[in-house]
Amino acid sequence: MTTTGDRQTARFQPAGLFVPLITPFAADGSIAADALEQLARRVLDEGASGIVALGTTAEAAALTVAERAQVLDICARVCGERAAPLIAGAGSNDTAASADALAGLAAWPEVSAALVVVPYYNRPGEAGVREHFRVLATESPVPLIIYNIPHRTGQALGWPVMRELAQLAGIAGVKQATGGVDQDTVAMLGDRAPGFSVLAGDDAYAPALLALGAAGAITASAHVRTREFARLAETWKQERVTEARQLGHGLARLSMALFAEPNPTVIKAVLYHLGEIPTPAVRLPLLPASAASTEAALTAAAQPAMASQPATGP
Repeated sequence: MTTTGDRQTARFQPAGLFVPLITPFAADGSIAADALEQLARRVLDEGASGIVALGTTAEAAALTVAERAQVLDICARVCGERAAPLIAGAGSNDTAASADALAGLAAWPEVSAALVVVPYYNRPGEAGVREHFRVLATESPVPLIIYNIPHRTGQALGWPVMRELAQLAGIAGVKQATGGVDQDTVAMLGDRAPGFSVLAGDDAYAPALLALGAAGAITASAHVRTREFARLAETWKQERVTEARQLGHGLARLSMALFAEPNPTVIKAVLYHLGEIPTPAVRLPLLPASAASTEAALTAAAQPAMASQPATGP
């Protein structure tokens, strides 16, 4: 069995498609464990490199401690059987509490890395963010993937500071979700630190970041049309530009439909209509997706991402 020390010192380099799984709920409000397990198996079988448990898409903030452990148990079992990497969401805007949450991941040896958000709300400044991640990277039993999403956290984190963090042995990469392709993202992808993976984190912009050299993507939209999202990452890796470009345009349109309302409401509605989860329920403060957004997303999901059979070369 892999030891805690081995898990930290072995340099995990995430690449390809990672699906941040929803948490399906049964009619009585409990976690639909069988549906979650089937989803995890299905996305891996359809080409995902790995999965993310307890991310924002999982409504992790609305789950109890016991429910979070249940989700990790299920995802760890599936990833263990498939020899697939499991990334677990952990951490908050408090460094000490984040360190405790990360320490708890030692109970799941299948966890390859932790997705840890930039401290939100208290806006500690870039120096505070740097120290936050330095401490966590030193203490965590697993490597960290920084979740950089400034429009949610209220805290910018530019490439100069990120590059310093990229040098730390305990940091494997970043989920870059800045709401576009900004100057720091361009600089990051043009000056990539060795062993530091940049993963696209905004679904609609994932094709653009992959085109610029991102190692992969953490993409909630890939619950739907998983094979094509996995192929998108692979085509850019293989520099099959014409195919990748056309595929990316189609999948970006699908992503925009799936994110027409707060995530994961539309994705859950679509999965429910497709018969993959028992209810489309979300927990407050989220509200279920509207009928109009659900219908638009179902229509987008039914349309082929590729207009014709792609050429094999660039």
